[in-house]
Amino acid sequence: MVKSAATRLGSFGRFVTALVATIALGTSLVFAQTSMATILGTVRDTSGALVPGVSITVKHTESGLTRTVVSSERGSYNVPLLPVGAYEITTTMPGFKQGVRSGINLVVGQEAVVDLTLEVGANAEQVTVTGDAPLVNTTTASVSGLVNERQVKDLPLNGRSFDNLITLNASAINYTALKTPNAPTAGEGNSFSVAGRRPLENLFLLNGIEYSGSSVQSNTPGGVSGQLLGIDAIREFNLVSDTYSAQYGKRAGAQVNIVTQSGTNQLHGTAFEFLRNSALDARNFFDVQNAPAPTPVPPFKRNQFGGALGGPLRKDKTFLFGNYEGFRQRLAISDVTTVPDENARKGVLPCNLIYTTPATQAQNCPDRNALLEVPGLDKRMLPYMDFWPLPNGRSLGSGVALSFNNPKESIREDFGTTRLDHTFSDRDSFSGTFTIDDGNKVTPQTDPFFAVYAVTRNEVASLQETHLFSSQMINTFRAGLSRADFNYDSAPFGRSFAPELSFVPGRDPGQITIGGSNAASVSAITSAGSNNNPDVHNARNLFTYDDGLQIIRGRHQISSGIWFQRLQINDSMASTKNGRATFSSLALFLQGTVSNFTVPPITTPLGFRSLEGAWYVEDSIRLRPNLNLRLGLRHEFTNGFNERFHRAGNFIAGPDGVLLTTPRIGGSALTENNARFLFSPRVGLAWDPFGKGNTSIRAGFGTYYDLQDNLEYPLSNLPPYNGAVSFLNVSLPAFLPTIHPGTQPAAACGEPGAPPPPSCTIYAPWGVDASMKTPTVEAWNFTIEQQITPNTSLRLAYVGSRGFHHLATVDVNAIRPQICSDVAGCSAGGVLTAAQKGAPPGVAVFDVRVPQGTKYIPALPGGAPATRPNRYLSSVGYFWLAESNASYNALQVDVTKRMTQGLQFRANYTWAKNLDIASAMTAATSLNEAASVLDPYDVRRDWGPSALNPTSQATGNLTYQLPFGKGKPWLAGATGAAGKLASGWQLNAIVTLLSGFPVTPQVGSNQSGNGDTRVPDRPNLNPAFSGPKIIGRVEQWFNPAAYLLPTPGTFGDAGRGILRGPGLATLDLSLFKATSISERTRLEFRAESFNLLNRANIGLPN
Repeated sequence: MVKSAATRLGSFGRFVTALVATIALGTSLVFAQTSMATILGTVRDTSGALVPGVSITVKHTESGLTRTVVSSERGSYNVPLLPVGAYEITTTMPGFKQGVRSGINLVVGQEAVVDLTLEVGANAEQVTVTGDAPLVNTTTASVSGLVNERQVKDLPLNGRSFDNLITLNASAINYTALKTPNAPTAGEGNSFSVAGRRPLENLFLLNGIEYSGSSVQSNTPGGVSGQLLGIDAIREFNLVSDTYSAQYGKRAGAQVNIVTQSGTNQLHGTAFEFLRNSALDARNFFDVQNAPAPTPVPPFKRNQFGGALGGPLRKDKTFLFGNYEGFRQRLAISDVTTVPDENARKGVLPCNLIYTTPATQAQNCPDRNALLEVPGLDKRMLPYMDFWPLPNGRSLGSGVALSFNNPKESIREDFGTTRLDHTFSDRDSFSGTFTIDDGNKVTPQTDPFFAVYAVTRNEVASLQETHLFSSQMINTFRAGLSRADFNYDSAPFGRSFAPELSFVPGRDPGQITIGGSNAASVSAITSAGSNNNPDVHNARNLFTYDDGLQIIRGRHQISSGIWFQRLQINDSMASTKNGRATFSSLALFLQGTVSNFTVPPITTPLGFRSLEGAWYVEDSIRLRPNLNLRLGLRHEFTNGFNERFHRAGNFIAGPDGVLLTTPRIGGSALTENNARFLFSPRVGLAWDPFGKGNTSIRAGFGTYYDLQDNLEYPLSNLPPYNGAVSFLNVSLPAFLPTIHPGTQPAAACGEPGAPPPPSCTIYAPWGVDASMKTPTVEAWNFTIEQQITPNTSLRLAYVGSRGFHHLATVDVNAIRPQICSDVAGCSAGGVLTAAQKGAPPGVAVFDVRVPQGTKYIPALPGGAPATRPNRYLSSVGYFWLAESNASYNALQVDVTKRMTQGLQFRANYTWAKNLDIASAMTAATSLNEAASVLDPYDVRRDWGPSALNPTSQATGNLTYQLPFGKGKPWLAGATGAAGKLASGWQLNAIVTLLSGFPVTPQVGSNQSGNGDTRVPDRPNLNPAFSGPKIIGRVEQWFNPAAYLLPTPGTFGDAGRGILRGPGLATLDLSLFKATSISERTRLEFRAESFNLLNRANIGLPN
C-alpha cells in the first residue's frame, strides 16, 4: 500500500523524535566546532622515551584563557576546542625542568601537532622554546586552505570584499562575472566554484552559524555593493574543499569557516577611510571604442569608511569588540547595448531578414541586402522602439547596431558587527555575536533606459556556551539565527513611457525579447523593459540549534554531534508581473506577432517551511604517533519542502509520463521525500612516514549531500496562486486590451486527451521533480606534503569527485523527437511558423525532409505542426529535475611560505577536467550556457565541459616588508624624519591567471522547431571546415564558418562547451607606508591598484 504524503511525514516526525531521544540518552554529543582549533602532540624526554603524567597548561595569551591536561600513558596529549590566536604551552613534571613553548599561533580548523621535550633537572629551572606549529598537516585528510589574518588585512582587495581571497586556494574560481547581476536567483554576493562544484553548493559559516545572502539560489553572503564587507571584523577564514570530516554537512561543496575578531586584554582599534575615484583610472575598453575621438573616463567615486574597537570590560574575564563599515558609490557603467538600427526603427529591414530560405530569397530578393519595408508592418509596434537608446556605434547588419552608454549606478551599504566574550569560570565560557548588513542601490540594466532597484538586509546572530566537565570532556551549546531579506523592483530609469506601452494596465512597461536568448547570436537585440524582477520580495530565516560533547580517551578523540535547522521563507516571487513578450525575429516584432506572451493574472505571497537535521559520530584514532586514522558517519534528513497554508503547488506527471494540466496542491511540494535517510561515510588517513613532522602522505574519501532548501523560485510561479499564463502566436497590439490583472483567468484547458472547454487558459508549467533524489557528491583525494625549508612547504594533490542527481532545468512538456524510419525520408518541421521558414505570412510550408535514421521533430500529416505531449500547457518556465551528473579530476600544486624575514607568499596551480550535463538551474547563475538542456529526452547529449571551470588556473600572493629603515638591512641607522620616511614600507600583490571558460556555439532561432524559443539551439559542425575555430579577435572570437545551420526540425550536432572563451590575467598591487606616532599608535597610508597592467579581460562571446 502506498502511504499518503501526510502519513509519510507523520512517520518521519516520529522517527526524528525517537532518534533525538535515543542519541540524547545514549551517545556523547558535540557540535562541529568549525570556528576553533586543537593542539595535540606527544611528550618525550631527551632520550626519546615517552613521558606519561606530565601536566600541560595551554594559555591563550590574548585573553588569559588556560586549559590544563595530563599526558596519557602513551605520552600523548590533546587539547581541543581552543579559540584561534597566540598560545603558550607550559609543562611541569617532578624531576624535570619546567618547559615553556611560546610563539604558537592557532588558526581556524587547525590541528597543530606540537611535540614537547622535557629535560632532566629541578622544576624551578625553566627551558623556553619559541617557535610556531609545524607547517605540514600530519593529522587530517581534508583538502583545505587558510587565509590568515595578515592576508585578510593586507592584500589588495577591490571593494574590500574579503571573500575574494577564497581564490587564493587551488581549484577555487571566482564565477561572479558569469552570472546576471541584480537578479534574485543569482544574488548580490560573489559566486565561487570550488573543486568543480556549483556556487550554491558552498556553505559559509560565521562563528559556526550559517551565513547566507540575499538570493533564492546562490546563497553566498554579500550586500547590494556585491562585496562582503567587514574585513576589519574578520580575523581569518579557512576553506575546506574536499574529503572533510563528518562534522561538516548540509552542502556538498566547500565549507568556508569565518572567525570574527574578539576583544583581548589589550585595547586595540582602527579607524579608516578608503577613497577610490576615476582620477587615476584608465578608460574602459568599450569607452575607447565609443567615438571617433577618445571618450573621457566615466565618473566614478567610492568611499569606504569606518572603524573597529576591541578590549577588556574585565581583565581575563569579559571582552567586547565592535566594527562598522560604510560603503558609498557612484559609478558610471560602461555598457554596450545591441539595439535596432535607424532603418529598423522605421519598419525597414534587409530583404534576407524578411525572406530567410534560399527559395523565397531567390523569388523576392534579387539583392539580398536590399532594404524593404516589412510586409504586414504593424505601425503600432514602432513606438516600442523608444525602449532602446539610439545607436551610436557601428552597425552589425541584420537590422541591429551598437549603442555605447554610461548610465550611473548608486549604492549605499552599511555593515556592523559586535562580539561579546565572557569567562564565568575555568569550566564555563560564553560568546555572542551579531552582524548586520543593510543597503540599497539603483543599477541601470544593459538597456540603460531601465534599472533594477534593490534593497537588502542580512543579519546573523549567535550564542555559544562551552562547559568543561573535565580536561577530556567538553560540552558546547550553540543557537543562531541567520536572516536574509531582499526586495527587488524594476522600472524605467531617467525617463517615462506612455501608459499605453505597458502590457499590464497600471504597471511599468514589460519585457521585450527579440531573437531568442541574448546569448543566441550577434543579431540578438538586448532585452528591453522593466520585467527584470519587478516587485520581488524574499525573506529567508534560518534557526539553528546544536549541543554536544567531545571525549578524549587514550589514542581516541571521539566526536559525535546533532544539529537542527528550521527554514522559514516568506516570498512574493511571481515572475513576469509586468508581462513578457518574446519575438522570434525582428521582422516578426515589427509585424507584432508574439511567439510567446507570458503574464501572471494573480500574484500571492507564499510561506515555505522545512526542518533539517543531522547527527554524526567520528573517531580520530592515533594508531601510532605518526599515523592517524579517521572514521566517521553522518546522517542527514529533512521533512521535505512545505508551504505553511498548504498552498504548495507542483506540476506532476500522470501514469503515462505526460505532465498533467492542473498542478497538484498540498502541504508539500514533493510527493515522495527521498531525503530522510542520507548516510555519509567519511574516511581519512594521515601518515608522517619519517615521524619528524616534515612530511605527510594523506588520503581521504567521503560522501556529501546537498540538502534542497532553495526550491521556492520555481514553486512560486504556479497556478492558482502565481501561475504565469502563456499566449502563443498572437498579435500583441490586438491582444493587450484583453489583459485584466487581478482577475482569475479561465480554467485550465483540461487533461491530455480530453476536449478543452470553450474558454480555457494555457499555463507555462513551473516546478520541481516531485520525487527528486538529493544531489550527491562522492569525493576523494591523495595528497603529499613536504616541508622544504623551515618556513616553506610544498603540497601536491590529486582531487577527484563525481556527482549524481544535480538539478537541471528541463522542458518536461517538450515535443518528443522521433527517429525517421522511412527509407524515403520524413517530413520535419516541429512548430516552426511559416514566417520562420521564410514563406510569406499566411502560407503554410512544411516541405523539409530528413533522411532515414535522423532524429527529428515531426510535422503531422497534412502539414500541421507537431504538438507537445500536453497541448494544454505551453513551454516550461523553469522545471528542475535531478538529472545532471558531474565528474571532476584535478592536479593541484601549492607552495606556501609563512612570514619570516619580512616575506610571506603562497602560489598554486590547478589543472582540472570538469564535465557535467548542466552547471546551473537558471541562465542568471550561468551566463555561458543555455538555461536548460537541449533535448529533454536525451539529457546525456549535453554531457560536456562544465561551464564552471577553466582548464588551468594559477594564483599567487605575497606580502613583503621592504628592507628599509629601523631593524632592516638598509638605512637601519636613519633617525628623525629620515628614519620615519625610510621605515614601514610594505608591498602586497595578488596575481590571477585563468584559461578560458567553456562556450557553446548557438544559433539565433528555434531551428529544431521544438517550440522552446527561450533556449537557443546549437549548430551543426561544418565537415568541410579545416581552419582554426578560435580566431581570438574581440569583434569575432570564433569562426562562424566552422558551423552550419541544422536542417529545420533537427538538433545540431555541435556539443556543449566545445569552445573556449578568452582567458583572464590580473595583477593587483598595493603599497603601504606605516608611520609610528607613539608606542601603541600608528598611521598607515595605502595606495592600491587593480588590474595594474590595464589588461582588457574580455567577457565571453555571444
